[in-house]
Amino acid sequence: MATIRADEIGNIIRERIEQYSREVRVVNTGTVLQVGDGIARIHGLDEVMAGELVEFEEGTIGIALNLESNNVGVVLMGDGLIIQEGSSVKATGRIAQIPVSEAYLGRVINSLAKPIDGRGKFQLPNFG
Repeated sequence: MATIRADEIGNIIRERIEQYSREVRVVNTGTVLQVGDGIARIHGLDEVMAGELVEFEEGTIGIALNLESNNVGVVLMGDGLIIQEGSSVKATGRIAQIPVSEAYLGRVINSLAKPIDGRGKFQLPNFG
């Protein structure tokens, strides 16, 4: 049986303490109450903004539009066939918007500003 020395244990603990990160992320999440006809009712998205993009756990994106006291109405930006009652939803903190640049001229995009014309991804200019 191998013996562990006290200085080895101390070194391991010291390394773990140095690598520890105190970063805390607050995520605004909710639960699907009802889904149908391209609209989902969500409970728990208390801090969501009107027009904010939300992401369902299977990847579908939606836009929060109907903000009520006990639930939020979300318009689905996809088929939503996999979304079920009880699945989780998280707010992204981003308002639905489409950027403007010459890269969009002559392109066909969907409602989430993603190209659907088969010409590949956008070559956006670097403004930074």
